[in-house]
Amino acid sequence: MQHIGLLGLTLVLTTIATMTQGHAEDFPSRPLHLIIGFPPGSAADITARLVGDAMSQTLGQQLVVESRPGAGSSIAAEFVIRAPADGYTLYIGTSSNLTNAAISSNTHFDFGKDFAPIAPLTGLPLILAVHPSLGVASVQELIALAKSKPGELTYASVGPGTVPHLSTELFSVRANIKLIHVPYQGSPPAVTDLLAGRVSVMLGVASTILPPVEAGRLHGLAASSAKRPHSAPNLPTMAEAGLPDFDAGVWFGLVAPAGTPRAVVDKLASAANAALASEAIVAKLRAQGFEPLGGSPEEFAQLIARDTVKWRLAAEAAGLKK
Repeated sequence: MQHIGLLGLTLVLTTIATMTQGHAEDFPSRPLHLIIGFPPGSAADITARLVGDAMSQTLGQQLVVESRPGAGSSIAAEFVIRAPADGYTLYIGTSSNLTNAAISSNTHFDFGKDFAPIAPLTGLPLILAVHPSLGVASVQELIALAKSKPGELTYASVGPGTVPHLSTELFSVRANIKLIHVPYQGSPPAVTDLLAGRVSVMLGVASTILPPVEAGRLHGLAASSAKRPHSAPNLPTMAEAGLPDFDAGVWFGLVAPAGTPRAVVDKLASAANAALASEAIVAKLRAQGFEPLGGSPEEFAQLIARDTVKWRLAAEAAGLKK
């Protein structure tokens, strides 16, 4: 009886493997839906359309971009989680999903468990900039000034709990300084007050911060990314400026519902990485201020795990956990 049971189990597993392989070979046989949690024209939308169009050519099926904004992109995420795990409904996840979870206990999903990572797609590097009146020309000079004036220097963010906000808190923790947070509703008012000197420091998206830096109206000190961004090759990274292993920024990546067959995940990852290897796509992304990423499902899973811990610690340091 035991022998028959093992034989039966082997046949079942073989049948499942054969069906899965057959599904992967036929995949995709119809259009795919690529869900984003932000409005058309947003960074997530730009990433989805540029990379998705190139993936369509590789896969032989259209990737239809669908916007479901709301609740910090959680509405879109929950929609995809409930979809069949067959690779036909995908989601452009972002580091904002992790910061949302870091500051709130009310999220209804676990990004690291409820999604199957496919590939990181694009990043938006952050640039640390200061008003010229501060009189500092490097990260170390800013740190020294902040230590000499504890709790006096102010920094702008695009809103509480956002990646730039938590990245600045992370910088403060790593540098052992105290900066006063002044939140704004988006980049325009934050940059306006930084230019006017009403706040002193800002860690903002490169596409927003670099124009006034290049015009000499702000002093750029460092990039928050692990590597120097293509848009600011002359600025040191935070690590180069004396904060080892500092790596913070906004990223967008492709995920599917958990349980999606690995063969399907691999096929999607191959198409995504082929798109990001295209010189034409890279040029279009960089023209919009993005850094192309790319990588394996395992590498993306590691990024998600690292950032989950990083943003939780930053939220705790800022006293934001609800």
